[in-house]
Amino acid sequence: MIVSLITIFILGYACIALEHPLKINKTATALMLGTLVWTIFALSHVIPGEEISSHLIENLGETAEIVFFLLGAMTIVTLIEDYQGFTVITDHITTTNKKKLLWVLSILTFFLSALLDNMTTAIVMVALLRKLIADRKERWFFAGMVILAANAGGAWSPIGDVTTIMLWIKGQVTTVNIIVKTLIPSLVCMVVPLVILGSQLKGEIERPEETRSGIDVAPWMRKLVLIMGVCGLIFVPIFKTITHLPPYLGMLLSLSVLWVTTEILSRKHSKEGHRLPTAVSTLEHVDVPTILFFLGILMAVSCLKVAGILGSLAQGLDSMRDLSVGPHTVGFFLIDLIIGVLSSIVDNVPLVAAVQGMYPVTPEGFIANHPFWEFLAYCAGTGGSLLIIGSAAGVAVMGMEKIDFIWYLKKISWLALVGYIAGAIVFIGMNLMLEPFEWWSSMV
Repeated sequence: MIVSLITIFILGYACIALEHPLKINKTATALMLGTLVWTIFALSHVIPGEEISSHLIENLGETAEIVFFLLGAMTIVTLIEDYQGFTVITDHITTTNKKKLLWVLSILTFFLSALLDNMTTAIVMVALLRKLIADRKERWFFAGMVILAANAGGAWSPIGDVTTIMLWIKGQVTTVNIIVKTLIPSLVCMVVPLVILGSQLKGEIERPEETRSGIDVAPWMRKLVLIMGVCGLIFVPIFKTITHLPPYLGMLLSLSVLWVTTEILSRKHSKEGHRLPTAVSTLEHVDVPTILFFLGILMAVSCLKVAGILGSLAQGLDSMRDLSVGPHTVGFFLIDLIIGVLSSIVDNVPLVAAVQGMYPVTPEGFIANHPFWEFLAYCAGTGGSLLIIGSAAGVAVMGMEKIDFIWYLKKISWLALVGYIAGAIVFIGMNLMLEPFEWWSSMV
């Protein structure tokens, strides 16, 4: 049964990667993969059917949280776009130099991701890219850098990435400590690929022609919807911190407020033949295939988790824990590095959850703010950039821009790997050189 599940999972990922040569939409493959692995698991009778149903409902709930979060975020961003709100920002980005624009957008993505989260930031930045760059293939390079910058920016913030949030909530890392220890490595992880890619881009970009779609939106309405939309996105992590409720509820609350606002604007200010957009009209062209792609991938990974495959993988890595080089125990660095690479293939959430269950926050495991947890946050957050389907940000951008898996693998993955390794070296160096006594005492 285990061999069958792994084989089908690998074949499913291969079909997703070969979407363009096979001419089969990746969403169809992901949905087939997600349903097929659960079907095989149920038919294997490893656990009773009632228990499988319970696991399925539990994991569907966790998956639905991400799906509804994505749906809410995409609807808010699309509403801002329909009200031409992003022109307020793009009008202030005057440079057409490719290298300068790449730096501006990457730095903006890096810090915005720490404030919001990597997936939401990626959605917002792709919407901006569409207003700034006309050529689709040229825009893919910028979108690839957005994925790298969004994941790097989310790794150093306690609310920037779902895995960092998990470590923060469980008390394995604290707010100030995770920022101090991972900000510079995360910045290096972004800057190194940015320098390399920037050196390859020459000339000026061509901006797309501005289309109004026959809708006359007053400047004050653009600013209002933009401000409300951005504030609604920023409100989500605040909502979670205050209420301890799942982020998707905060996202849906923000969407509902903007929905009511646009309904009022549409009713009071629409003219004959020029009806202002509302959330209802926006939902008609929200990218549903991307949302269903998320559903299929996450359900497939959840089956591997329930079947114990991911847990066994994490336990196998535990054999490296006590590996030493000279006077230092460095095994946990290798565990985190491998988890980061694996997170580009399977979802980083169940991997990190499995590791959290293995190592309690005690001297026998790893104490709070131990370098193991901080490095895990960095690796799990940035490692997903190695493949475009390895992170929520990557999947969102892939769906919105229809980026080819193979194209990303050839053009962006090696940049992500260079940045990932560079940031890891900086993190390890900081721990060995800046805090030798604290590091040594925690390892003895």
